[in-house]
Amino acid sequence: MTDLRSKIEEAVQHIRKKTQEEYPIGIILGTGLGALAKEIEVDFSLEYGDIPFFPISTVESHQGRLLFGTLAGKRVVAMQGRFHFYEGYSMQQITFPVRVMKYLGVKNLFISNAAGGLNPMYRKGDIMIIDDHINMLGHNPLIGPNDSELGPRFPDMSEPYSKRVIELAEEVAMENKIKVHRGVYIALPGPNLETRAEYRMLRMLQADVVGMSTVPEVIAAVHQGTEVFGISIITDECFPESLQPVSIDEVVAAANQAEPKLTTILKTVIERI
Repeated sequence: MTDLRSKIEEAVQHIRKKTQEEYPIGIILGTGLGALAKEIEVDFSLEYGDIPFFPISTVESHQGRLLFGTLAGKRVVAMQGRFHFYEGYSMQQITFPVRVMKYLGVKNLFISNAAGGLNPMYRKGDIMIIDDHINMLGHNPLIGPNDSELGPRFPDMSEPYSKRVIELAEEVAMENKIKVHRGVYIALPGPNLETRAEYRMLRMLQADVVGMSTVPEVIAAVHQGTEVFGISIITDECFPESLQPVSIDEVVAAANQAEPKLTTILKTVIERI
C-alpha cells in the first residue's frame, strides 16, 4: 500500500468513528461562499485539525471544518474552507480531502470559488459555470508514483466538468431567472493578484475567469472517477485598460452579495441529480 493510501485510510477510519453513513455528494465552499453551509442540516462537524493528515486552512475567510449532514434531501459532506498552493501546501495535501471524500461515498463533487473576470462581457457579481480549465499553477497533484487503486496513470481530461450536470445547472438557472455564463477557469498560484500585462496574456489564452484554486481538486477527482461540477462568482473585473486596485474585503463582499444565486443553483441541482 502506498503512503498516500495509508494516510487516506487512517483519516477515513477516524471519521468512521463518528458515522458509518455513505455521503454521495461532496461540496467544496470557496472564498466568501460559506452561506450554503447554513442550508445544510448538519448532523455533526469535524475541525480539519482533528482529522489525521488534513491540512489546516490559513486563509481568514475559510473556516476549516468538514460538515456532515443533509441538503435538499441528499446526504452531503462539505468542506467549509479549502486549501491553496500559495499557503505552502503540496498538491497532494491540497487534494487529500477529495481523496478522503471518495472513501466516504462521494460520487458527485460540487466546487465553488471566487474568481476575477477576464471576459469583457462579465461583470462583478456574475456567476460562471466552469466548462473547462487551464492549469498554470506550475504543478499537478498526480506527479509522483501512481497508485492504480486510486486511479489510472494517465487520466483522460476531455470532460473534466460533467456536461450532464452543467446542462442541469443551466436549466435550474433559467427556471429561476438567474443569469449565468459558461466558460474557462484559469488557475495561477497567487497569492498576489495579476498585473495588467498578465491579464492581457490570460485573455489571449481564452480564459474567462482567473483564480488560485479548484484545478488541483478537479484533477484528483477526475483521476479517481468522481463526477465534477464547478462554479465561480466573479468578484472583481480584471480589465487591463480600466484596472482598479482590489482588496480581499471587496472580493468577499462581492461573493457574499452574489451568494444567494449560487446557493439556489447548487441546492436545486443537488436535489435533482
